[in-house]
Amino acid sequence: MKKDFKIVQILIFFFCLNASGQEKNIILTGKVSFVTSTNIYVKFNDTKHIKIGDTLKFLNQVKPCLVIINKSSKSIVCSQINNCAIKKGDELFYYYKPKNKKITPPKNDLVTRKSKNIFTKTISKVEILSDNKEFVRGKLSVASYSNLSSNTINKHKLMYRFSLNANHINNSKISFETYLNYRQYLKLKDTSIYLPENKFSVYNFALKYDVNPTMSLTIGRKINNKTSSLGAIDGLQAEKIFGKNYVGIIAGFRPDINDYNFNSNLLEFGGYVGRFINTPKLNAQTTFGVLQQNNNGKIDRKYAYFQHSSTILKKLNLFSSMEFDLYHKIDTITSNKIRLTNLYASARYKFSRKVNLMVSYDSRKKIVYYETFQTEIERLLNDNEARQGLRVRMNIKPSKFINTGFSYSKRFQNSAQNKSTNINSYLSINRIPKIGGRLSINYNKNTSSYLESNIISFRYSKELIRRKLNASFYLRIVDYNYFSDYTSNTQNYYGSNLSLQISKGLKLNIYGEVSVVSGEKNNYRINTAIVKRFKNKKKPKRIKL
Repeated sequence: MKKDFKIVQILIFFFCLNASGQEKNIILTGKVSFVTSTNIYVKFNDTKHIKIGDTLKFLNQVKPCLVIINKSSKSIVCSQINNCAIKKGDELFYYYKPKNKKITPPKNDLVTRKSKNIFTKTISKVEILSDNKEFVRGKLSVASYSNLSSNTINKHKLMYRFSLNANHINNSKISFETYLNYRQYLKLKDTSIYLPENKFSVYNFALKYDVNPTMSLTIGRKINNKTSSLGAIDGLQAEKIFGKNYVGIIAGFRPDINDYNFNSNLLEFGGYVGRFINTPKLNAQTTFGVLQQNNNGKIDRKYAYFQHSSTILKKLNLFSSMEFDLYHKIDTITSNKIRLTNLYASARYKFSRKVNLMVSYDSRKKIVYYETFQTEIERLLNDNEARQGLRVRMNIKPSKFINTGFSYSKRFQNSAQNKSTNINSYLSINRIPKIGGRLSINYNKNTSSYLESNIISFRYSKELIRRKLNASFYLRIVDYNYFSDYTSNTQNYYGSNLSLQISKGLKLNIYGEVSVVSGEKNNYRINTAIVKRFKNKKKPKRIKL
């Protein structure tokens, strides 16, 4: 009888819990009205009960798909979470729970205490995953390069590299990225040979702060992906997204043109605007901006730039960038004559999973910095011809284990100077019958106004110990023909590379090569590198609602 009473008591408790839940839950239905690369817009009849920070779900789905970051009277702005696939027209549901009295389960019984634990776990599920998920990855490497020759002085160099990308440090709005490089030339005793000075280079060093999901601030040295033709910028970059549109400002300095160090005399500032398009048939991004660069307070260069990338029907990829100089100065006379200084356009079409074709064209004129190159302005302007280039490349995959392709490129000027043509083809067999491993064959022919070269290379690579040790061996035959004196030169290169995976994230590479030149003594190259990769992905921060 006492046992039956306990069972009835538990059933009554869960009935009350379920009944109370039915009274509390009010479901609001919304429909996705717009999707961008960063935000998703959902329309409701009324949003007065919807709170910023709450989540939306598909019907009968456990994990939420969207977190609300802003709202108006009829619409809300959301960020995507949990890798849900969202498209325009989808229906999503918001569970509105007004405040009610807390339900207290029966006490003073072992069985009911277990029921209380179940009750507590049910309530605690009302939480979301933060968008600011920490993700850290980086690479540290030390490499040595040695050239050994009986004809010249032996040369040795060490190279240290470090790169780090830390997104949302400690699940915060702060991110950091850097790429550093240090070259050390080892000087030998009893030699007067000239060696370059040791050099420390900073290619990237930037701190980013996400003010909110639609606005970010970056300070330091960084290349902006939306304006990649500008190169690295030392200073402040800010960007704000308005639905499908964005606007950004740049204020800082150019790296020194000679040694790439910081130079406070080379002030630059400007801004850009752009637009995203994200539909099932078209994914595109277009940016237009204007930038002014100074040298010691005077205008050095003023120009506009344009950049566009798009994917059409997941088959055609387009990319283009252009630069227009807007400033012209000779002696003390200035003008705003427009001059196209840079044009690059490429198109890649995927006929099928086995065949794709790429065509690109570029035209570049010498850039004139009127304050930096004061003594050379006339020469640079007289040599105003565009160096143009055209390239065609096709990749073919006739079977699962075979890849092949070819490319043709041509560079030319109107004066016929600096012209050259290049033909390249390759064949790769990923699994060789019986012996295994991979074989690659490559042929390259280059013809310029003074030289013709033919290069054919063979490389065989194989995994000797599964996931531990890889080895490759190659032969490269190079033939040079000089038109000026009708001489030819042939060189053969024999080399090998061993790659040892010491542990997860730690790898050792050893590379050796001997070059045999007709009529000369052999030369040797020995390179070694140890590379440490690291990645730390913490659990995402949970925010209770």
